[in-house]
Amino acid sequence: MIEDIKKACQVMSEGGVILYPTDTVWGIGCDATNEDAVRRVYEIKQRADSKAMLVLVDSPVKVEFYVQDVPSVAWDLIEVADKPLTIIYSGARNLASNLLAEDGSVGIRVTNEAFSRRLCQQFRKAIVSTSANVSGQPGAANFNEISEEIKSSVDYIVNFRQDDMSRPKPSSIIKLDKGGVIKIIRE
Repeated sequence: MIEDIKKACQVMSEGGVILYPTDTVWGIGCDATNEDAVRRVYEIKQRADSKAMLVLVDSPVKVEFYVQDVPSVAWDLIEVADKPLTIIYSGARNLASNLLAEDGSVGIRVTNEAFSRRLCQQFRKAIVSTSANVSGQPGAANFNEISEEIKSSVDYIVNFRQDDMSRPKPSSIIKLDKGGVIKIIRE
């Protein structure tokens, strides 16, 4: 795991794109502050850049670096979440502009899974996390379901958990407005 983390961080720091296990499904990732790397992820997924992608961070404290005003209810939601939870926040900052939704919002998930958490800690920046599939195609529940097209398009494929056949589910997604009003996007 340690060698995978070192190599993945090196690739992302050079603007590259990785394929890695997350707290949900396998993801395509890159430095969330690098517009060129984010553009490559959109190209790999064949996804319209008007569709925002989420980012992973390793601790709730990091959310404040990427969001201007974090509604107080967010801290409670993060603390009590019993499964992966992506929260869409208004007023994103310090991220690649082509990563954000048209309204300037961004989805952020605080990961508690060992690999992705250590990857975020070591990289020290938010990491893009989008499902490892071409847009519009079914998502890959585990590594063996990821298409060769995706695998051949990234700069580094993490070895850790490639043999894990569990079928994790995508995260829950909620949107918070600046006043803390909650809208459920995906349960």
